[in-house]
Parts: sequence; C-alpha cells; structure tokens
Amino acid sequence: MSTLDRARCSLKAYPWALDAAIAAGVLVCMVAGSFVTPRGNNGVTWGVRTPDPQGLLLMVLSAAALVFRRRAPKTVLAATGTLSVIECVTGDPRAPVAMSAVIALYTVASTTDRTTTWRVGLLTMTVLTAAAMLGGPLPWYAQENLGVLAWTGIGATAGDAVRSRRAVVQAIRERAERAERTREEEARRRVAEERLRIARDLHDVVAHHIALVNVQAGVAAHVMDKRPDQAKEALAHVREASRSALDELRATVGLLRQSGDPEAPTEPAPGLSRLEELAATFRNAGLPVAVARADHGTELPAAVDLAAYRIVQEALTNAQKHAGSEAKAEVSVVRVGPNIEVTVLDDGAGAAGVPGAGGGHGLLGMRERVTALGGTLTTGPRYGGGFRVHAILPLKTRSETRTTAPGEPA
Repeated sequence: MSTLDRARCSLKAYPWALDAAIAAGVLVCMVAGSFVTPRGNNGVTWGVRTPDPQGLLLMVLSAAALVFRRRAPKTVLAATGTLSVIECVTGDPRAPVAMSAVIALYTVASTTDRTTTWRVGLLTMTVLTAAAMLGGPLPWYAQENLGVLAWTGIGATAGDAVRSRRAVVQAIRERAERAERTREEEARRRVAEERLRIARDLHDVVAHHIALVNVQAGVAAHVMDKRPDQAKEALAHVREASRSALDELRATVGLLRQSGDPEAPTEPAPGLSRLEELAATFRNAGLPVAVARADHGTELPAAVDLAAYRIVQEALTNAQKHAGSEAKAEVSVVRVGPNIEVTVLDDGAGAAGVPGAGGGHGLLGMRERVTALGGTLTTGPRYGGGFRVHAILPLKTRSETRTTAPGEPA
C-alpha cells in the first residue's frame, strides 16, 4: 500500500481529523484572501489591505463551524450562511467569509438527494447574492457580487456530482455482490440437485438388486439339501443380480469422476427398451410380472426414459419385498397425448405391505424424479388389497421447453 493510500485510510478512519484539517485549510485561504483587494485607485487593479477585526472574527467562526459539517450539514450551512450575510452587509472591503458557506453547501449537496440540493442551493444563492447586491456598499453589478452567485452555484453542482458518482459506484458494487450471491446460490442448487439425483440412482440400483439377491439367497438356502439343482439356479440368479448391481454402481459412481480420470462409463443409461429384461429378473425371483405397452414406439427423452425405468424398477422392488410370496404384478406403459403414463399394480398384502412403511426412500425418490420432469405421481393401496403406482410424465421436459424460442415449432 502506497503512502497516499495509507494517508487516505487514516483520514477515513478519523473523520473529525479530516474535517478539522479542511476547516484549517479554508481558514488559511480566507485569511490570505482578506489581505487582497481587487479595487485599486485606478480602476480594477490588485492591491494589499489589512483585514478588520470583525472580518477576522467571522472567518474564524465560520471555519470552526466546518468542523461539524458531517454531523449536521444543514445546521453548519445555516451558520456559515448567516456569517456570510453579515460580512456581505457590513464588510467594506469584504472578507471572503462566503468561502465557508460554499464548502457547507457542497457538503449538503453531497449528502442529500437532488431535490433537497436544488431547494437549499437556490435558497443559499438567492440569500447571499441578494445580501451582497442590496445590502453591501458596492453597486449591485459589482464583480464581487456576481462572484458570490457563481461560487455558490459551483458548490451545489460539485456536491451533487459527487453524490451521483457515489450512488453509481454503490449501485455497481451492489449489483456485483448480488450477481456473486446468485452465482453461489445457483452453484449450491445445482450441486444439491446432482447429489439428490445420484442418491436416487444409487438407491434404485441397490434396492432392486439387493432385494433380488435376498430372495434368491433365501430360495437357495431353503432348497439346498433337497433340490440342489434349484439351489444352483437360484445362486446363478444371485450372481447375475450382483454383477448387474456392480455394473450399475460403477456407472453411477463414474459420474463423480473428474474429466481427466480414465475409464469413464460409456454404457447408456437404462430405459424402457430394457423393460422386458427388468421384468424377467423379477420373474426369476418368483414375482410374476405381466407387461403391457401401448406407447406406439414413442421415442422418449433420455430423462423421461430413465425416470420411467426407475419408477417401474422401484415399484416392482417394493412389490417383491412387501406384497408377499403369492403376489402378482402388472406393468403398463401408455402414450396419452403429450404424456407417457406408467402404472405398476400388485395384488399383494394390501395395507400391511405398503411400500415405504418401513421408512425407506423409494416413494420419495420416485416423487422427486417425476416432479423434476414436471409430471405427477400417485401412489396408494388398492381396494381389496395390493398397491398402485401411477406416474404421468410429459414427453417435453422443462429444460426442453425453456430452450425452445418463442414462435419456434416444438
């Protein structure tokens, strides 16, 4: 930090010292100006004179009032203006007491609004100029009288300019701070959304495959002694389900890699094209699943395709865990206008087997997926037993809607 910057910081830290220094400087200028007269014996010439005691007293009082200009700017202006009027009327030749009123007017203009500056400035200019022209010993058109008008106008204009500049700088600073806060909030929001999305994916993958592993392991343990062939088949399903779980976990965790990390996942996210494969895994685990599709080969956006697959996966996993060993499930995918409707039904244990009764996050994750796409999700027990999951997903997601220009064909 330079010496000038350190001095500026010190003065800002002690405003009383700065005001006292300004008042002392103004006093020196007024006293020095009181020794000079522009009226000589032969026309307008410069001469030297001795200031009278009254003028010196008025200059000292007006300079002392400037020490308090930050605390009470209007009061200081009134005091210095009064002293200037007294000097304009009684001084012959005049002392430059009006200089203190100009500084006080500048302070008022720089600390108030423009309307107040206009009113106070015009009042000060009118009073001081009228006092100089009408009450002083000089003719009304004298150069000194016009100088009072000019200097008061300059003080008000300079103060208003400084105030405007401060307001502009403050507005720029506030906009920059607001933009910085907005960027930080947006970054935090995106991080939170990505964290929730990865958490949902992990939950769906782990819950689905671990449920299958659990069922098949139970079957293997039950028939190990009496029917080893069936136990071997169940263990093969356990191995296949665990391998699928590892593959999907690897793909999901791969999203957390940095851009330069090797072996980034390249396998596409699962979608409804693998719906039959998904249903087959549950059939192998002992849950009969019927699949009906009436989407007429609709090409779904990637986000909608993944969400529909995960909803079916989570609903069937909940049916596998809660509906009971004799339950059956039905999955339907139907295109209805601009939406795709996914419905998963089971005829299991009814209210006793409601998914989420154990405090899991399956239904919450499904609802978050659907809400993020602008759709709706309805879940609840069926009349006579079982559970129903019904999701309506728009074919045009919110992000696609925002990127479509007005008047552009969808």
